[in-house]
This record gives sequence, structure tokens and C-alpha cells, in this order.
Amino acid sequence: MSDRLCTVLLYSDDPQVRDRMRLAVGTRPAADLRVEFVEASTYAECVRLVDDYEIDLMLLDGEATPGGGIGIARQIKDDRDDAPPTCVVIARAADRWLASFAEVDATLVHPLDPVTTAATVTELLRAGAPA
Repeated sequence: MSDRLCTVLLYSDDPQVRDRMRLAVGTRPAADLRVEFVEASTYAECVRLVDDYEIDLMLLDGEATPGGGIGIARQIKDDRDDAPPTCVVIARAADRWLASFAEVDATLVHPLDPVTTAATVTELLRAGAPA
């Protein structure tokens, strides 16, 4: 398998959270995957980036305000037939039911564990890869 370059959209209103997400994923979450990041701090930026780029994965902060990642995930999934795979980072594991209702593909819990984060991102990127 050759290296595949994937674009991951990081969404949070807090730049420190986006930094932590970027560091947890890393630029090479698996030997065969390289990652480049695009960032959004608002709902409007998030939608614009999904419209303008080939996004392979959305990594969204469920605790962002005023638009949380769970709501954004649901809206993009409702609006687009070609919505990218989505992972939402939540503060409480008990919120997984809400993420499930929003049709997200995976959840992670703050604080992010780099090993779990890289494994989750790798799984989602491989599952969403074109055949």
C-alpha cells in the first residue's frame, strides 16, 4: 500500500483545542497515511471548507460554542449525500448517544489519547477511502 495523503478538517472555536486535536492525530497516524489539516473556528467556515476542499475526515469539537460539533455533524450529514466521515470529540462519554443520533461515525473523549486518536482516525480514513 502506498502513502495516501488525506485532508482532515479540524473544527473548534478554541485554537488550543484544535492544536491538541492536531497533535493527537499527528501528520502520520499510520505508516500508509499522511495527513494535512485545514481548520475552522465557526460553523460557516466549516461548511465552506467542506464545500471547497476534498475533506477525507471531519474531526469536530463537540464542546465548541456557539455551534457544537455534534450539531454541525448532523447538519452536514443531512445536507450532503457525500458527507465525509465524521468524528466528534466529546467531554463526557455519556454524550455518545447524542453523537449516535447525529450519525457521527466515531467519538473520542477529551482529553485525547494520541494512540486511541490515531487508531480511530486511521480506521475512518481507511473506511472512507475510494475503492
